[in-house]
Amino acid sequence: MMAKIQMQTPIVEMDGDEMTRILWKMIKDHLLLPFIDLNTEYYDLGLEHRNETDDQVTIDSALATKKYKVAVKCATITPNAARMEEYDLKEMWKSPNGTIRAILDGTVFRAPIVVKGIEPCVRNWKKPITIARHAYGDVYKGTEMKIPGKGKAELVYTAEDGSETRELIHEFDGPGIIQGMHNINKSIESFARSCFHYALDTKQDLWFATKDTISKKYDHTFKDIFQEIFDAEFKEQFEQAGITYFYTLIDDAVARVMKSEGGYIWACKNYDGDVMSDMISSAFGSLAMMTSVLVSPDGYYEYEAAHGTVQRHYYKHLKGEETSTNSVATIFAWSGALRKRGELDGNKELQEFADRLEKATIDTIEAGEMTKDLALITTLKDPVVLNSEDFIKAIAKRLA
Repeated sequence: MMAKIQMQTPIVEMDGDEMTRILWKMIKDHLLLPFIDLNTEYYDLGLEHRNETDDQVTIDSALATKKYKVAVKCATITPNAARMEEYDLKEMWKSPNGTIRAILDGTVFRAPIVVKGIEPCVRNWKKPITIARHAYGDVYKGTEMKIPGKGKAELVYTAEDGSETRELIHEFDGPGIIQGMHNINKSIESFARSCFHYALDTKQDLWFATKDTISKKYDHTFKDIFQEIFDAEFKEQFEQAGITYFYTLIDDAVARVMKSEGGYIWACKNYDGDVMSDMISSAFGSLAMMTSVLVSPDGYYEYEAAHGTVQRHYYKHLKGEETSTNSVATIFAWSGALRKRGELDGNKELQEFADRLEKATIDTIEAGEMTKDLALITTLKDPVVLNSEDFIKAIAKRLA
Protein backbone atom coordinates (compact mmCIF):
# COMPACT_ATOMS: atom_id res chain seq x y z
CA MET A 1 0.00 0.00 0.00
CA MET A 2 1.33 3.42 -0.94
CA ALA A 3 1.91 5.96 1.80
CA LYS A 4 -1.14 8.17 2.27
CA ILE A 5 -1.05 11.78 1.12
CA GLN A 6 -0.51 14.13 4.06
CA MET A 7 -2.39 17.39 4.67
CA GLN A 8 -0.78 20.30 6.53
CA THR A 9 -3.97 22.29 7.21
CA PRO A 10 -7.49 21.04 7.82
CA ILE A 11 -10.45 21.55 5.52
CA VAL A 12 -13.71 22.55 7.22
CA GLU A 13 -16.09 19.63 6.68
CA MET A 14 -19.84 20.37 6.85
CA ASP A 15 -21.93 17.20 6.90
CA GLY A 16 -25.53 17.32 5.69
CA ASP A 17 -28.84 15.52 5.36
CA GLU A 18 -30.70 12.54 3.93
CA MET A 19 -29.34 10.70 0.88
CA THR A 20 -26.44 13.08 0.34
CA ARG A 21 -25.31 12.36 3.92
CA ILE A 22 -25.22 8.64 3.05
CA LEU A 23 -23.21 9.38 -0.14
CA TRP A 24 -20.88 11.65 1.88
CA LYS A 25 -19.78 8.72 4.03
CA MET A 26 -19.40 6.39 1.02
CA ILE A 27 -17.22 8.96 -0.78
CA LYS A 28 -14.99 9.32 2.28
CA ASP A 29 -14.76 5.56 2.85
CA HIS A 30 -14.01 4.54 -0.75
CA LEU A 31 -12.48 7.54 -2.49
CA LEU A 32 -10.70 9.62 0.15
CA LEU A 33 -9.62 7.75 3.29
CA PRO A 34 -7.75 4.94 1.43
CA PHE A 35 -5.56 7.56 -0.30
CA ILE A 36 -5.36 10.60 1.99
CA ASP A 37 -4.62 11.08 5.66
CA LEU A 38 -7.75 13.23 5.71
CA ASN A 39 -7.45 16.28 7.94
CA THR A 40 -10.80 18.00 8.53
CA GLU A 41 -12.51 20.04 11.20
CA TYR A 42 -15.94 18.41 11.30
CA TYR A 43 -19.29 20.19 11.72
CA ASP A 44 -22.57 18.29 11.63
CA LEU A 45 -25.05 20.46 9.72
CA GLY A 46 -27.66 17.70 9.70
CA LEU A 47 -31.07 19.17 10.58
CA GLU A 48 -31.31 17.39 13.96
CA HIS A 49 -28.01 18.82 15.09
CA ARG A 50 -28.79 22.30 13.79
CA ASN A 51 -31.99 22.11 15.81
CA GLU A 52 -30.16 20.91 18.96
CA THR A 53 -27.65 23.76 18.74
CA ASP A 54 -30.23 26.43 17.78
CA ASP A 55 -28.39 26.67 14.45
CA GLN A 56 -25.17 27.78 16.20
CA VAL A 57 -23.31 24.93 14.45
CA THR A 58 -23.95 26.61 11.08
CA ILE A 59 -22.45 29.89 12.29
CA ASP A 60 -19.49 28.04 13.83
CA SER A 61 -18.78 26.21 10.57
CA ALA A 62 -18.75 29.50 8.64
CA LEU A 63 -16.40 31.11 11.17
CA ALA A 64 -14.12 28.06 10.92
CA THR A 65 -14.07 28.59 7.13
CA LYS A 66 -12.75 32.11 7.74
CA LYS A 67 -10.00 30.58 9.87
CA TYR A 68 -8.94 27.74 7.54
CA LYS A 69 -10.01 29.34 4.22
CA VAL A 70 -11.35 26.12 2.61
CA ALA A 71 -14.58 24.25 3.33
CA VAL A 72 -16.52 21.40 1.74
CA LYS A 73 -20.27 21.15 2.34
CA CYS A 74 -22.82 18.39 1.94
CA ALA A 75 -26.37 19.25 0.80
CA THR A 76 -28.66 20.29 3.68
CA ILE A 77 -32.40 20.61 4.27
CA THR A 78 -33.88 24.10 4.45
CA PRO A 79 -36.97 23.38 6.52
CA ASN A 80 -40.53 24.18 5.47
CA ALA A 81 -43.77 23.47 7.38
CA ALA A 82 -43.68 19.76 6.55
CA ARG A 83 -40.09 19.46 7.79
CA MET A 84 -40.99 21.33 11.01
CA GLU A 85 -43.34 18.48 11.82
CA GLU A 86 -41.20 15.64 10.46
CA TYR A 87 -38.14 16.70 12.49
CA ASP A 88 -40.04 18.22 15.44
CA LEU A 89 -38.10 21.48 15.10
CA LYS A 90 -37.99 24.29 17.65
CA GLU A 91 -38.33 26.79 14.81
CA MET A 92 -38.12 26.97 11.03
CA TRP A 93 -34.36 27.39 10.78
CA LYS A 94 -33.03 29.48 7.90
CA SER A 95 -31.16 28.09 4.90
CA PRO A 96 -27.67 27.07 6.09
CA ASN A 97 -26.31 28.15 2.70
CA GLY A 98 -27.85 31.59 3.20
CA THR A 99 -26.31 31.90 6.66
CA ILE A 100 -22.85 30.77 5.50
CA ARG A 101 -22.96 33.04 2.43
CA ALA A 102 -23.90 36.05 4.53
CA ILE A 103 -20.97 35.44 6.92
CA LEU A 104 -18.41 34.80 4.15
CA ASP A 105 -19.91 37.48 1.86
CA GLY A 106 -18.99 35.53 -1.25
CA THR A 107 -20.17 34.86 -4.78
CA VAL A 108 -21.31 31.40 -5.85
CA PHE A 109 -19.86 30.15 -9.15
CA ARG A 110 -21.68 27.16 -10.64
CA ALA A 111 -20.58 25.31 -13.76
CA PRO A 112 -21.73 22.07 -15.39
CA ILE A 113 -19.41 19.06 -15.42
CA VAL A 114 -19.19 18.21 -19.11
CA VAL A 115 -18.93 14.51 -19.97
CA LYS A 116 -18.94 12.72 -23.33
CA GLY A 117 -22.24 10.95 -23.84
CA ILE A 118 -24.29 13.46 -21.82
CA GLU A 119 -25.27 16.01 -24.45
CA PRO A 120 -26.89 19.38 -23.63
CA CYS A 121 -30.60 19.79 -24.47
CA VAL A 122 -29.66 23.09 -26.11
CA ARG A 123 -27.94 21.82 -29.23
CA ASN A 124 -25.74 24.87 -29.82
CA TRP A 125 -24.17 24.80 -26.33
CA LYS A 126 -20.61 23.58 -26.88
CA LYS A 127 -18.86 24.93 -23.78
CA PRO A 128 -19.87 25.17 -20.11
CA ILE A 129 -21.81 28.23 -18.96
CA THR A 130 -20.74 29.34 -15.48
CA ILE A 131 -23.36 31.06 -13.35
CA ALA A 132 -22.04 33.61 -10.85
CA ARG A 133 -24.71 34.07 -8.23
CA HIS A 134 -24.66 36.98 -5.81
CA ALA A 135 -24.91 35.36 -2.42
CA TYR A 136 -26.28 38.06 -0.18
CA GLY A 137 -29.60 39.70 0.53
CA ASP A 138 -32.63 40.20 -1.69
CA VAL A 139 -35.45 37.73 -1.06
CA TYR A 140 -33.13 35.44 0.99
CA LYS A 141 -32.81 38.09 3.68
CA GLY A 142 -36.30 39.43 3.06
CA THR A 143 -38.85 40.41 5.69
CA GLU A 144 -42.41 39.46 4.89
CA MET A 145 -45.82 40.35 6.25
CA LYS A 146 -49.34 39.14 5.64
CA ILE A 147 -51.69 42.09 5.48
CA PRO A 148 -54.98 41.19 7.19
CA GLY A 149 -57.16 43.90 5.66
CA LYS A 150 -57.62 47.56 4.81
CA GLY A 151 -54.72 49.85 5.62
CA LYS A 152 -51.57 51.54 4.39
CA ALA A 153 -48.15 49.90 4.01
CA GLU A 154 -45.04 52.09 3.88
CA LEU A 155 -41.27 51.76 3.59
CA VAL A 156 -39.72 53.81 6.38
CA TYR A 157 -36.03 54.65 6.72
CA THR A 158 -34.99 56.29 10.00
CA ALA A 159 -31.58 57.96 9.71
CA GLU A 160 -29.12 58.10 12.61
CA ASP A 161 -30.25 61.64 13.40
CA GLY A 162 -33.86 60.45 13.73
CA SER A 163 -35.12 61.97 10.48
CA GLU A 164 -37.50 59.77 8.49
CA THR A 165 -37.94 59.07 4.78
CA ARG A 166 -41.16 57.35 3.72
CA GLU A 167 -42.35 55.71 0.52
CA LEU A 168 -45.87 54.36 0.11
CA ILE A 169 -45.87 50.67 -0.83
CA HIS A 170 -49.62 50.24 -1.24
CA GLU A 171 -53.01 51.37 0.08
CA PHE A 172 -54.67 48.03 0.81
CA ASP A 173 -58.45 47.78 0.50
CA GLY A 174 -58.38 44.11 1.50
CA PRO A 175 -55.97 41.33 2.54
CA GLY A 176 -52.62 40.95 0.77
CA ILE A 177 -48.90 40.43 1.27
CA ILE A 178 -45.77 42.61 1.36
CA GLN A 179 -42.07 41.89 1.29
CA GLY A 180 -39.11 44.08 2.21
CA MET A 181 -35.75 43.33 0.62
CA HIS A 182 -32.38 44.97 1.01
CA ASN A 183 -28.83 44.82 -0.23
CA ILE A 184 -25.71 46.71 0.74
CA ASN A 185 -23.27 48.45 -1.58
CA LYS A 186 -20.30 46.72 0.08
CA SER A 187 -21.69 43.29 -0.79
CA ILE A 188 -22.54 44.29 -4.37
CA GLU A 189 -19.01 45.66 -4.75
CA SER A 190 -17.46 42.41 -3.52
CA PHE A 191 -19.79 40.46 -5.86
CA ALA A 192 -18.61 42.57 -8.80
CA ARG A 193 -14.92 42.17 -7.90
CA SER A 194 -15.28 38.41 -7.41
CA CYS A 195 -16.86 38.15 -10.88
CA PHE A 196 -14.22 40.28 -12.59
CA HIS A 197 -11.36 38.38 -10.90
CA TYR A 198 -12.91 35.01 -11.74
CA ALA A 199 -13.37 36.05 -15.38
CA LEU A 200 -9.68 37.00 -15.55
CA ASP A 201 -8.63 33.77 -13.77
CA THR A 202 -10.61 31.59 -16.17
CA LYS A 203 -10.14 33.81 -19.28
CA GLN A 204 -13.88 33.96 -19.97
CA ASP A 205 -16.20 36.79 -21.00
CA LEU A 206 -18.48 38.09 -18.26
CA TRP A 207 -22.16 38.96 -18.72
CA PHE A 208 -24.25 40.71 -16.08
CA ALA A 209 -28.00 41.19 -16.20
CA THR A 210 -30.71 42.75 -14.00
CA LYS A 211 -34.04 44.50 -14.60
CA ASP A 212 -32.93 48.11 -14.16
CA THR A 213 -35.68 49.46 -16.47
CA ILE A 214 -38.34 48.39 -13.95
CA SER A 215 -36.31 48.56 -10.75
CA LYS A 216 -34.83 52.03 -11.26
CA LYS A 217 -33.14 52.27 -7.85
CA TYR A 218 -32.60 48.71 -6.57
CA ASP A 219 -31.44 46.90 -9.72
CA HIS A 220 -30.00 50.07 -11.20
CA THR A 221 -27.58 50.30 -8.24
CA PHE A 222 -26.23 46.84 -9.14
CA LYS A 223 -25.73 47.93 -12.76
CA ASP A 224 -23.97 51.17 -11.75
CA ILE A 225 -21.63 49.53 -9.21
CA PHE A 226 -20.55 46.88 -11.74
CA GLN A 227 -19.86 49.52 -14.39
CA GLU A 228 -17.94 51.83 -12.01
CA ILE A 229 -15.70 49.03 -10.71
CA PHE A 230 -15.12 47.65 -14.21
CA ASP A 231 -14.13 51.05 -15.64
CA ALA A 232 -11.90 51.97 -12.69
CA GLU A 233 -10.18 48.66 -11.95
CA PHE A 234 -10.61 46.03 -14.66
CA LYS A 235 -11.12 47.56 -18.09
CA GLU A 236 -7.47 47.49 -19.11
CA GLN A 237 -6.88 44.01 -17.68
CA PHE A 238 -9.87 42.68 -19.64
CA GLU A 239 -8.54 44.26 -22.84
CA GLN A 240 -5.11 42.69 -22.25
CA ALA A 241 -6.69 39.29 -21.60
CA GLY A 242 -8.84 39.62 -24.73
CA ILE A 243 -12.10 39.16 -22.83
CA THR A 244 -15.17 41.39 -22.56
CA TYR A 245 -17.65 42.53 -19.92
CA PHE A 246 -21.14 43.32 -21.03
CA TYR A 247 -24.39 44.36 -19.35
CA THR A 248 -27.89 43.65 -20.60
CA LEU A 249 -31.42 43.22 -19.26
CA ILE A 250 -32.18 39.84 -17.67
CA ASP A 251 -34.84 38.95 -20.27
CA ASP A 252 -32.44 39.78 -23.11
CA ALA A 253 -29.71 37.74 -21.40
CA VAL A 254 -32.00 34.69 -21.17
CA ALA A 255 -32.77 34.94 -24.90
CA ARG A 256 -29.08 35.35 -25.80
CA VAL A 257 -27.98 32.45 -23.59
CA MET A 258 -30.27 30.04 -25.45
CA LYS A 259 -28.73 31.02 -28.79
CA SER A 260 -25.09 31.15 -27.63
CA GLU A 261 -22.53 28.37 -27.69
CA GLY A 262 -21.52 28.91 -24.05
CA GLY A 263 -18.06 29.44 -22.64
CA TYR A 264 -18.69 32.54 -20.51
CA ILE A 265 -19.63 33.59 -16.98
CA TRP A 266 -23.18 34.83 -16.48
CA ALA A 267 -23.43 36.98 -13.33
CA CYS A 268 -26.89 37.10 -11.75
CA LYS A 269 -28.53 38.58 -8.68
CA ASN A 270 -29.30 36.12 -5.90
CA TYR A 271 -32.74 34.87 -7.02
CA ASP A 272 -31.96 34.91 -10.75
CA GLY A 273 -28.82 32.91 -10.06
CA ASP A 274 -30.71 30.40 -7.93
CA VAL A 275 -33.21 29.76 -10.74
CA MET A 276 -30.88 30.02 -13.75
CA SER A 277 -28.22 27.71 -12.33
CA ASP A 278 -30.84 24.95 -12.09
CA MET A 279 -31.99 25.62 -15.64
CA ILE A 280 -28.42 25.58 -16.97
CA SER A 281 -27.46 22.45 -15.06
CA SER A 282 -30.52 20.46 -16.07
CA ALA A 283 -30.15 21.60 -19.71
CA PHE A 284 -26.52 20.44 -19.63
CA GLY A 285 -27.69 17.06 -18.40
CA SER A 286 -28.30 16.86 -14.68
CA LEU A 287 -28.39 18.88 -11.47
CA ALA A 288 -26.08 16.23 -10.06
CA MET A 289 -23.48 17.25 -12.66
CA MET A 290 -22.87 20.79 -11.44
CA THR A 291 -19.97 22.19 -9.44
CA SER A 292 -20.59 24.99 -6.98
CA VAL A 293 -18.02 27.11 -5.17
CA LEU A 294 -18.53 30.13 -2.94
CA VAL A 295 -15.65 32.55 -3.48
CA SER A 296 -15.16 35.39 -1.03
CA PRO A 297 -13.08 38.42 -2.01
CA ASP A 298 -11.20 37.82 1.27
CA GLY A 299 -9.90 34.50 -0.09
CA TYR A 300 -12.30 31.98 1.51
CA TYR A 301 -13.64 29.07 -0.56
CA GLU A 302 -16.57 26.80 0.18
CA TYR A 303 -17.26 23.89 -2.21
CA GLU A 304 -20.61 22.11 -2.37
CA ALA A 305 -22.93 20.18 -4.65
CA ALA A 306 -25.44 22.44 -6.38
CA HIS A 307 -28.41 20.16 -5.62
CA GLY A 308 -30.61 19.11 -2.72
CA THR A 309 -30.62 16.15 -0.34
CA VAL A 310 -32.39 13.65 -2.68
CA GLN A 311 -35.22 12.99 -0.24
CA ARG A 312 -37.02 10.42 -2.43
CA HIS A 313 -33.96 8.17 -2.61
CA TYR A 314 -33.37 8.55 1.11
CA TYR A 315 -36.82 7.17 1.94
CA LYS A 316 -36.12 4.22 -0.38
CA HIS A 317 -32.76 3.73 1.33
CA LEU A 318 -34.45 3.73 4.77
CA LYS A 319 -36.81 0.96 3.57
CA GLY A 320 -33.77 -1.07 2.57
CA GLU A 321 -34.42 -0.60 -1.15
CA GLU A 322 -31.57 -0.11 -3.60
CA THR A 323 -30.90 3.44 -4.83
CA SER A 324 -28.93 4.70 -7.80
CA THR A 325 -28.09 8.23 -6.67
CA ASN A 326 -25.67 10.39 -8.64
CA SER A 327 -22.76 11.42 -6.41
CA VAL A 328 -20.69 13.26 -9.04
CA ALA A 329 -21.35 16.82 -7.82
CA THR A 330 -20.56 15.80 -4.23
CA ILE A 331 -17.34 14.09 -5.35
CA PHE A 332 -16.37 17.26 -7.25
CA ALA A 333 -17.09 19.35 -4.12
CA TRP A 334 -14.46 17.26 -2.32
CA SER A 335 -11.99 17.36 -5.23
CA GLY A 336 -12.42 21.15 -5.54
CA ALA A 337 -11.79 21.68 -1.83
CA LEU A 338 -8.80 19.32 -1.77
CA ARG A 339 -7.26 21.00 -4.84
CA LYS A 340 -7.71 24.46 -3.32
CA ARG A 341 -6.24 23.27 0.01
CA GLY A 342 -3.29 21.87 -1.93
CA GLU A 343 -2.87 25.15 -3.84
CA LEU A 344 -2.92 27.28 -0.69
CA ASP A 345 -0.51 24.95 1.15
CA GLY A 346 1.78 24.33 -1.83
CA ASN A 347 0.88 20.62 -1.53
CA LYS A 348 1.42 19.26 -5.06
CA GLU A 349 0.42 15.70 -4.15
CA LEU A 350 -2.97 16.81 -2.90
CA GLN A 351 -3.63 18.88 -6.05
CA GLU A 352 -2.68 15.94 -8.27
CA PHE A 353 -4.94 13.61 -6.29
CA ALA A 354 -7.88 15.98 -6.84
CA ASP A 355 -7.21 15.91 -10.60
CA ARG A 356 -7.01 12.10 -10.57
CA LEU A 357 -10.25 11.81 -8.61
CA GLU A 358 -12.12 13.98 -11.14
CA LYS A 359 -10.60 12.10 -14.10
CA ALA A 360 -11.51 8.73 -12.58
CA THR A 361 -15.10 9.94 -12.08
CA ILE A 362 -15.45 11.17 -15.67
CA ASP A 363 -13.68 8.09 -17.09
CA THR A 364 -16.12 5.83 -15.24
CA ILE A 365 -19.12 7.54 -16.86
CA GLU A 366 -17.49 7.70 -20.30
CA ALA A 367 -16.75 3.96 -20.03
CA GLY A 368 -20.52 3.46 -19.77
CA GLU A 369 -20.76 2.85 -16.00
CA MET A 370 -23.16 5.33 -14.42
CA THR A 371 -26.11 5.98 -12.14
CA LYS A 372 -29.69 5.64 -13.38
CA ASP A 373 -30.32 9.37 -13.96
CA LEU A 374 -27.42 9.51 -16.44
CA ALA A 375 -28.25 6.17 -18.07
CA LEU A 376 -31.67 7.62 -18.96
CA ILE A 377 -30.14 10.55 -20.90
CA THR A 378 -26.81 9.23 -22.21
CA THR A 379 -26.09 8.84 -25.94
CA LEU A 380 -23.64 6.01 -25.12
CA LYS A 381 -24.82 2.56 -26.19
CA ASP A 382 -25.87 0.02 -23.52
CA PRO A 383 -24.80 1.84 -20.35
CA VAL A 384 -24.33 -0.21 -17.19
CA VAL A 385 -26.61 1.13 -14.44
CA LEU A 386 -24.87 0.99 -11.07
CA ASN A 387 -26.37 1.55 -7.65
CA SER A 388 -25.18 4.40 -5.42
CA GLU A 389 -22.36 2.52 -3.77
CA ASP A 390 -21.23 0.47 -6.78
CA PHE A 391 -20.79 3.65 -8.84
CA ILE A 392 -18.46 5.05 -6.15
CA LYS A 393 -16.64 1.70 -5.98
CA ALA A 394 -16.18 1.73 -9.79
CA ILE A 395 -14.47 5.10 -9.46
CA ALA A 396 -12.33 3.78 -6.58
CA LYS A 397 -11.12 0.90 -8.82
CA ARG A 398 -9.89 3.43 -11.40
CA LEU A 399 -8.27 5.54 -8.69
CA ALA A 400 -6.35 2.61 -7.24
